Amino acid sequence: MTAGVCCYALAQTATGSTRLTVVIDAGHGGIDGGVVGNVTKTKESDINLQIARKLQTQFEEAGFLVVQTRPSEAGLYGAATNGYKKRDMQRRAQIISQSIPSAVISVHQNFFSLSSRRGAQVFFRESNANSRTLACAIQTALNGMPECVRPSEALKGDYYILNCSDFPSVIVECGFLSNAEDEALLVTEVYQMRLAETICMGTLAYLATASSTEPPI
Repeated sequence: MTAGVCCYALAQTATGSTRLTVVIDAGHGGIDGGVVGNVTKTKESDINLQIARKLQTQFEEAGFLVVQTRPSEAGLYGAATNGYKKRDMQRRAQIISQSIPSAVISVHQNFFSLSSRRGAQVFFRESNANSRTLACAIQTALNGMPECVRPSEALKGDYYILNCSDFPSVIVECGFLSNAEDEALLVTEVYQMRLAETICMGTLAYLATASSTEPPI
């Protein structure tokens, strides 16, 4: 599975073996709850963290070293003073840079003015070919879920977490909290686990065919 990515960062364990690193970024946190479900009023930040933790389990079981940018409900900004959002994002970028990951997966939930809009959507930075390939692999996996009512294409996006490094990075908008059907799924442990399994599966598909060329740092 890792033959094509042997030049990516490898973390050495206490036993001397090496593992590829994946960074999982649970969006928002602390006083920044993100969007809120129309029906349950569940905060995006809480769902993000729940899915991120399940993703960690999936990747660790597959043999990866996992780094969580936000392992708890707290934000990464320190004191909740002016400029907290910028500090939060800069800390995420610092963690990503220090981890030298084979993939960065930022977990989010979507919201739209039209409540009929639903489904998972993956974003990538247009100028990063590896990020595009990773996004397409994850989107393909998500499109194959039974709950997918309309297949989507991975989309280019101009977001800080995609632009802060040259490591293969994606934002996975797992669904729309503005849609009742999506929201009903997203708040359940069962669907969160299926999402984690599917996102992991898509990432593994990308890593299995990725170039052995080390990504720019």
